[in-house]
Amino acid sequence: MKKTYLLTPGPTQIPESISSLFARPIIHHRTPAFQTLFEDVRAGLKYLYQTKQDVLLLACTGTGAMDAAVSNIFKKGDKVLTLNAGKFGERWTKIARAYGLVAVELKVEAGDSIEPKQVEDLLRANPDAKAVLFQASETSTGVKLPTQEICKLARAANALSVCDAITACGVFDLPMDEWGIDVLITGSQKALMLPPGLSMIALSDRAWAMNETSDLPHFYFDLAKERKSLPKNQTAWTPAISLIQGLQEALRMIREEGLHNVFKRHELLAKATRNAVTALGLEILAKKPSTAVTAVKVPASIKDGKQLPKIMRDKYGVTIVGGQDELEGKIIRLSHFGYCDKFDVITGISALELALNELGYKVEFGKGVGAALKTFSEG
Repeated sequence: MKKTYLLTPGPTQIPESISSLFARPIIHHRTPAFQTLFEDVRAGLKYLYQTKQDVLLLACTGTGAMDAAVSNIFKKGDKVLTLNAGKFGERWTKIARAYGLVAVELKVEAGDSIEPKQVEDLLRANPDAKAVLFQASETSTGVKLPTQEICKLARAANALSVCDAITACGVFDLPMDEWGIDVLITGSQKALMLPPGLSMIALSDRAWAMNETSDLPHFYFDLAKERKSLPKNQTAWTPAISLIQGLQEALRMIREEGLHNVFKRHELLAKATRNAVTALGLEILAKKPSTAVTAVKVPASIKDGKQLPKIMRDKYGVTIVGGQDELEGKIIRLSHFGYCDKFDVITGISALELALNELGYKVEFGKGVGAALKTFSEG
């Protein structure tokens, strides 16, 4: 028998209290029972987003909400600035161009973050830009971007800030209203501890004003139509009912722990992971690492880096992920957010030590685990 552990940056582990809900009989979405459920979920999402704005639910993964953000706000030919610190920043550029926008992309090397000065210079060079599209946490490289500073610079330039927080919301602090985030997006399979299939998006008053003049095509992802359904505690289309039932429990768990305690837990797990891999002589890719996921360079002595996550999964039951595109075989990524605690990290590092040793990398067993335990003991 081999137990399995999921330490990927999405999907993440699902608590039993949530997964057990999926065995319940389905309810109909045009009933008082669903309306009561949906009202509670709406309040919980406002707590999570730290906003007075409505948070809309879409039956899709996070990319669908990114698509909806573009198609519901802009006009064809609008100029937007996209910040590319990895594969998901690149996705903003692709979505914008697919809708006929002029996307001016700022691309940095893998592992680098975006500096506020770079954003300031980009905005100054493009005074007609309507928005800055970026990630709070770039999942592909484990990099954290300076969200608060980006939003402040965008607002000063009279541009919207459109933030993909799919691996950030519920992981570290992103107060939408306080920081002036104009569009904030997340997905169910990350910090919300659910299967894939739900995304959430909230718009500021400024973003809703632009929605009124948008001329880009959309039908299913019609945010104004979704918004009109909210006073009745309904969705415009058939919702992912079971996932919304699970979301209610996830939001209850977050409120019970306390949002800022959730952030502290993630900070500690991230610190322990980084200390552990550093103690093993490994190098972290990100210069400014995210609290959600740690991207680690595969040692040069390991010729086939794709074997490292494969051995961890197939032999030791711990599923992590490798790099994407040009980073394939060059990095591994260990997540530490959502339904994750100290011993998930310890298990992941233990499997990493075993797999590294099997691939010929010199490991002093327990050194990484010891560094993680020391971090936890110090709190």
